[in-house]
Amino acid sequence: MARIAPAPPEVYAPLIGEDVPLVMKIHARATRPERVQTLVQFFGAWMTNTSLTPRLVELVRLRIAFHNQCRSCMAMRYGHATLDGVDENLVCSLEKPEEAPDLSDADRSALHYADKLATDHLSIDDAVYDDLRMHYSEGEIVELGQIAAICVGLGRLDATWDLRDDLPEFFKNQGPASSGTIVTPWGGDSWVEVAMG
Repeated sequence: MARIAPAPPEVYAPLIGEDVPLVMKIHARATRPERVQTLVQFFGAWMTNTSLTPRLVELVRLRIAFHNQCRSCMAMRYGHATLDGVDENLVCSLEKPEEAPDLSDADRSALHYADKLATDHLSIDDAVYDDLRMHYSEGEIVELGQIAAICVGLGRLDATWDLRDDLPEFFKNQGPASSGTIVTPWGGDSWVEVAMG
């Protein structure tokens, strides 16, 4: 059971609709429930109004979700990314991105950066940025960093809330992130598709 109770339907439904993930129902619990509308609009715009492909953004988001051990983040698949080629075979390549044949050198560079940002941000040095510049413009590097930072911060918060109640069994039955059980976004038999933007 989530550590923060979701808002009742009469609070969140008029603001963001009935069919939304638990995380949005919890954010709607805020003292000012209309803040959830701002969050949904912000997150949707931040993740979709970018020069980066939906495929790359989703790969980075899922890799960071793994490091955060955010069950709800790992269980979600964004529809626009699915349309851009993110399927479960590609998600499985995130287990060992440095060895995955379906990832490009540009993908690996972005994922390496995301790994470091999520696990040891002070180890990001000139060499990491030089590698990114081989594949991305300065503007794209800024966008990648901002998207990754949003995912790190919100994913860590969501992981502490233990938002498993409305997830597929693979993610729901693993216990909270604080239990120490490591869960992956790959290997499950189902996920939650979410529309964005």
